[in-house]
This record gives sequence, structure tokens and C-alpha cells, in this order.
Amino acid sequence: MTATVDLRLLRAAVEASGEAVLITSAELDEPGPRIEYANPAFARMTGYEASEVLGRTPRFLQGPDTDRAVLGRMRAALTAGEQFQGEAVNYRKDGSTYTVEWLITPVRADDGRVSHWVSLQRDVTGRRAFEDRQALMVRELHHRVKNTLATVQAVVNATVRSSLTIPEFTRALSGRITSLARTHALITEDVAQAAVFEGLLRAELGPYDERGRLTLDGPKVVLPSELAVPIGMALHELTTNALLHGSLADPDGRLQVAWRIEEGPSGRALRWDWAEHDGPPVSHPTRHGFGHRLLNKVLAAQTGAEVDVDFARDGIRVSVRMPLPEAQG
Repeated sequence: MTATVDLRLLRAAVEASGEAVLITSAELDEPGPRIEYANPAFARMTGYEASEVLGRTPRFLQGPDTDRAVLGRMRAALTAGEQFQGEAVNYRKDGSTYTVEWLITPVRADDGRVSHWVSLQRDVTGRRAFEDRQALMVRELHHRVKNTLATVQAVVNATVRSSLTIPEFTRALSGRITSLARTHALITEDVAQAAVFEGLLRAELGPYDERGRLTLDGPKVVLPSELAVPIGMALHELTTNALLHGSLADPDGRLQVAWRIEEGPSGRALRWDWAEHDGPPVSHPTRHGFGHRLLNKVLAAQTGAEVDVDFARDGIRVSVRMPLPEAQG
């Protein structure tokens, strides 16, 4: 096989490559290095045809968001005649940005001097976005685990104080930890690490939605994890109370939960009303258990909610107004 054929095959391979390839002259000082070859993959990645870039320096692809520290490390490696690998933000012909990964290799003449640079380039914008998102989720997970452990500790301590017997403590703690796990499962399944308010309601009340006893009415409201966890716990306590002492303890009892978004001078808020009907006669509690403290102290402290509890004759009424982050709808 002749050298001419070898060059033809090599060129065909480079032209067909999915990786962008640039060959530039060796000089590093402006106006160099100058582009002497660009394959079709480079044109697809940048929007520039080869005829538009030949003779120009690759610096024209850089812009305000290009990391100068990376360029400094690249310059130092190339000045030393070494290979360089790195990534930075570049700009396409239409002005849009992309993250490019370089592998720049020196080509040496017979006397050992660098005669050209061959740059293999790849658009890694999608990969970088995925990695950044993954890092964000890991940070969020660490934060959430820390908060969850603190919540579990508070639940255990409060359950001890509000329980009269060991079986009562065991039953209450088991239910609360299970509820907390359900809420975290809903959050983890969501890409945004959030939970829908109606989803939290159905996670607690779903098993008791029979014969028209349960009415849920309201728009879709997405809650970040820092709100979803205390709300999930509050809904669990209300559900447990309804099963033991309220409307769900009576075959003819009914439960209505309605919610809406309210706009006010201080911003957006979630208003939800829990109303039990046709249950056993309601009396004021003789002692303040965990559920009462959760509604009036924990929920208010963790979410900034305003909580109003009314012990009506045919069922408890709970109204909650809770501020929402600006980004929530």
C-alpha cells in the first residue's frame, strides 16, 4: 500500500469521524495558532464551515463565559510541548454556548520541534449538565438526610413524652416513621425532589377512600422537600386522629380537604382546610399530645404556617395557611 493511499484512507477516516478535529500551526502567540484543517464534525458542532475558519485562530470561538484559568493551563502545557486535556465554554456561530472537551496533541518534525497541533474536540454540554444536576441532587440528598435524622430524633423524643404505655409508643412511632418514609419516597421519585400536596394526602388517606367518605378538592401544588416533610407528618397525625377518635372511626363519618393558592402582600400561600363530619362527638383534648404540638408548634416553626384548630360538635376543623417559595405555583 502506497503512502498516497495511506493518506487518503486517513483523511477519509478523519472526515467520517464523529469527533471534531482541528489541525493548527504550531505558534501559540497571536495571531496564531492558525487553523489549517477542520473536519465536518467540527462544522456540525460549531456551525462554521471549514472555509470560514481556515487561517483563523481557534480563539474566535471563545467568549465571556470561557474559563480563563483553563486557557492558562492549556497555554502552559502547550508551551512546554505537552499534551493537554480540558474543557471550557465555547461559542457557536449563532452565539449559543456549548461545553467543549479538548485533547490537544503535538505533532513533531524530524528535528523534534512541534510543527502542528492536532485537537480532538467533543461537545459535552449534555454530560456536563447531567453531572451538575447529579452533584446538585447529591447535595440536596445530604441536606435532606441531615434534616431527616433531626426530624426522626424529634419524633422519637416527642412520642416518648406523649405516650402512656410501651405498646402505645411502639404503635405511634412505627406509624410516624412509616409516614415519613412515604413522604421521602414521593420526593425521591420526583426529578425536582418535590412532592405534590394531593399526593401527600392520598398517601395517607387513600386506604380510607370508600363509599364517598373522602372528598379532596384543589389545584396541583408542588411542595419542595423542606415543606413536604412537615406537611406529610401533619397529615399523618390528622389521619391517625380521625381513625382513632374522629370521622374515620365512624362508618358514616366523612372527611373533606380543600386547598387553594392565595395571593397576598407577603406573597403566595397554600391554604388548606381539613373538615371532619358525622363522626363521634368531639371534646377538647385533656392533654396536648404529639399531634397537637406538631400542628401548633412544629408545623408553624418549620413552615411559617398559621394554624387554627376548631373542635366543632360533629368533627374537628383544621385550617392552615402556609407561605410558599416564590418559585412554587
